[in-house]
Amino acid sequence: MLTPHPSQPAFVNSHVPLTPRTPKSARSPDADADETEMRLLNEHDGHAHFGLDMDTEAVPKVGAKKPFSTKDKQGMALLSVLYLIQGVPIGLALGSIPFILRSHLSYSQIGIFALSGYPYSLKLIWSPIVDSIFFRKIGRRKSWIVPMQLIIGSLMLWIAHHSEELMDSPESHLGRLTVVFTMLVFFAATQDIAVDGWALTLLSPENVSYASTCQTFGLNTGFFASFTVFLALNSEDFAQRWGIPRLTLSAYLTFWAIICYSVTVWLLFFKTEDPPTEEDDEMNLKRVYSMLWSVCKLKHVQSLCLMYFVCKIGFQANEAVTSLKMVEKGLKKEDMALSVLIDFPFQLLGGYLAAKWARGDKPLEPWIWAFWARLGFAVVAMVIVAAFPSPPIPMSFFVLIVVVTITSGFSSTIQFVGVSAFHTRISDPLIGGTYMTLLNTATNLGGTWPKYFVLRGVDMFTVATCSVNDGVGLARECLSESGKKACEKAGGDCVIERDGYYYVSSMCVAIGVVSLVVYIIPTARRLQSLHASKWKVNVSW
Repeated sequence: MLTPHPSQPAFVNSHVPLTPRTPKSARSPDADADETEMRLLNEHDGHAHFGLDMDTEAVPKVGAKKPFSTKDKQGMALLSVLYLIQGVPIGLALGSIPFILRSHLSYSQIGIFALSGYPYSLKLIWSPIVDSIFFRKIGRRKSWIVPMQLIIGSLMLWIAHHSEELMDSPESHLGRLTVVFTMLVFFAATQDIAVDGWALTLLSPENVSYASTCQTFGLNTGFFASFTVFLALNSEDFAQRWGIPRLTLSAYLTFWAIICYSVTVWLLFFKTEDPPTEEDDEMNLKRVYSMLWSVCKLKHVQSLCLMYFVCKIGFQANEAVTSLKMVEKGLKKEDMALSVLIDFPFQLLGGYLAAKWARGDKPLEPWIWAFWARLGFAVVAMVIVAAFPSPPIPMSFFVLIVVVTITSGFSSTIQFVGVSAFHTRISDPLIGGTYMTLLNTATNLGGTWPKYFVLRGVDMFTVATCSVNDGVGLARECLSESGKKACEKAGGDCVIERDGYYYVSSMCVAIGVVSLVVYIIPTARRLQSLHASKWKVNVSW
């Protein structure tokens, strides 16, 4: 979830659920498993079979870089395109659509729409199905990628055809909007499972770590196209200012549906996938779920997943609400999109610098320090919202927003790269794909589950009144579009007497600071000090 994946600017109301990648070898004899592990972890002694309990606490270092072959270059290009297709619907569901809906819906209603992002955080449930069931003649990964992309393209066409009806009165079609975008994210997440698996064979073992780079570039490019570019070109003010036609949601989705179909046809008829190995054929559904259960029983994995589940609470209000509050106070959506566009190249540079920082023996150290930065930016965000000037926004204030967006996004990037490096070190190469799906699910879910409650909490703690000529009456309906219209019809104005954003964000930051000091830092340092062999499982077929 974006290396921006998981890295999202703090002022962006969504969190791209990027997932760190790790190498996975084929199910092979012990000698082959050791050889693969030697290549991936380099300084490991090469004799750590699964179940072997080693006393040393040293953590292996990442191996040296090797030149890219033609196959690696072609594989990276293909992966970038496949992740790009995946990023387009994610950018709509988690980025631009909530911004567009904010002028029509309350925060609680946007919280309902935010449920559409859950499939990306729950793909662990059906990932073993994607891993074990396939058509040999088509290919293990293409068996899933091809139909998923055809469905994604078809759903885009359906939304394009009905976009005017759905978006003109979203309050009346909130259920349909949530369902159709949940389906879109579900199929994108399923495509992601297959692409992740294919990445491990498309690239050579010494360069397989660059699958994360392809994911970062492709997924972020698709996300920013759907969030930044679309949000700007969809604005009537932006179109009038630059004298260009306004880009409608229908036209945008139709364009990407055509791209999706074109790539899928090329993939089906012109791209050959390596044939499945004997070990692939032996991976039935029961065996994959059995491996997943073996990973779940490891006490270190349980501790890590629990830490991931609670660690992102501290800055959830900032990431889910701050950008919406600034738009509510008068920041134009296209200006918000521009700030994120400016941030994009800095995210790519930040990913490179953060990767160098996380290459040591303690990859979670930058992850820990970046927590303090993200919590600090949550406080800064409240100050910016409170001091937000009336439109037009001065250039100096807009520059401040851009600077904070860039620096907060960099802290998110540091955390993602640190987690990615840590996962690469601890994953058992024998069952890397299943292992990583579990860890990625815990990471993504930690940033997804609080969002609904945060948005609900903002409305819960907000007190709104409808000010009319003959008096003032309490009117919580002023939080919704229908309530605002009713107040306006009565000749009044909606006035927010108490903004729940500050209450919810303050509570989140307080919880974040306490949990970071008392629980997250000690747990993270204890887990990263463990040898890689401590994370291995005994798998008996």
